[in-house]
Amino acid sequence: MKTSTLRRHLMLSAAAFALGAGAANAQDCPIKIGGLAPLSAPGTVVGGEAMRDAMMIAEADINAAGGVLGCDIEVVIADTEGLPERAIAVMERLITQDGVVAVGGGYHSSVGVASKDVADARGIPVVFAETWNDTITGDKQKHIFRIAPLSSWTSNVNWQFALTLPGIEKVVILTENTDYGIPASQETAKGLESGGVASTIFSVDIGTQDYAGIVERIKAEDPDMIITLVTGEAAFNFTQQAADAGIGPMDLPFQTGQDALESGTYWTNVPDGQYAFVQRIGVPESQFTEKGRAFAAVYKEKTGKSDVESYAMEAYDSIAVLAQAMNEAGSTDGDAIVTALENISHEGTLGRIYFDYGLKRDPSEDGKGDEWWHQWPDPAITIIQFQEEGQASSEAAIVYPEAYKTAEPIWVNQ
Repeated sequence: MKTSTLRRHLMLSAAAFALGAGAANAQDCPIKIGGLAPLSAPGTVVGGEAMRDAMMIAEADINAAGGVLGCDIEVVIADTEGLPERAIAVMERLITQDGVVAVGGGYHSSVGVASKDVADARGIPVVFAETWNDTITGDKQKHIFRIAPLSSWTSNVNWQFALTLPGIEKVVILTENTDYGIPASQETAKGLESGGVASTIFSVDIGTQDYAGIVERIKAEDPDMIITLVTGEAAFNFTQQAADAGIGPMDLPFQTGQDALESGTYWTNVPDGQYAFVQRIGVPESQFTEKGRAFAAVYKEKTGKSDVESYAMEAYDSIAVLAQAMNEAGSTDGDAIVTALENISHEGTLGRIYFDYGLKRDPSEDGKGDEWWHQWPDPAITIIQFQEEGQASSEAAIVYPEAYKTAEPIWVNQ
């Protein structure tokens, strides 16, 4: 299907957002929606740029399909820098100065943890795109939703995969000292222990670039596997510096950061990155929905990339689901948007987005924890492996779990 045709499909799909809008409540046009993204260090700039581009595509598609409540939307992008104190300031600015009626995006868990209280207190709905910390939804705030997976869920996949590897007795976990890294490393270590595998955690500050000292300490541990829970360019640097020291992906089972999904940047920064494992949120591109394929084509054309990252798709969907909720609510009132979100069925790039639990039904009614409040329950989580040098992440082998597996993993230490 040609890209122009795919874009028309996105526009036609987005037309559903405009149904029922008509001349609903008089609005100041354009309707502004905030978009959180880390566009400066120490945040994950490659992730932030991907999310920004995706949210801009969402803006164009929604407006081409008729907008929201008779108005165009404007996505106001705010640079969080991946820092909690910055996140609080930009959320305040988006609401009080820019006049946004809702907020999407968000990459770092620390940003979600810090900024959600500001939005909830002011009655501004937020659909977080890529913030994993369980407490973001676990605090059960009225206006806070999430379409990324729970940190505990993604950690389970990491340690369960590690336990399938032959000869693994000791794992080193490198993590960042953030609201993502700390709980993720602890959950991973606990899971490994349940399977009889010892682990050692090394933590660094977000954005660390020089890992020489850490690499030597890790090397002294003589691990059978390394799991990397740092984000962005920092993960690239650690992976290559580990490879230079003889403990990289070609030397032992090595899981690098998920920003390797932008494989062009990964191979530029990690030329010795063959055989690395990467966690990916969402199904492989061969299994994308029609809307997912349409978005992927437009996104690749816009960015020149060979891959479409899961966090880009999450960012697109976070804006699109808010637009649909406003149209279905017939209003930009925060409480009305929340009601619409709690009842929504949105056909997104990642699949059908809905929220089982919230004001209408508490997670405890089904024996689930508070973290399932306003949490999309269906994101797929897979482990891929770059089995060929220079391989695109969209073409990499899916090695776990069995439901999505396309090839057997290559064990470099066997």
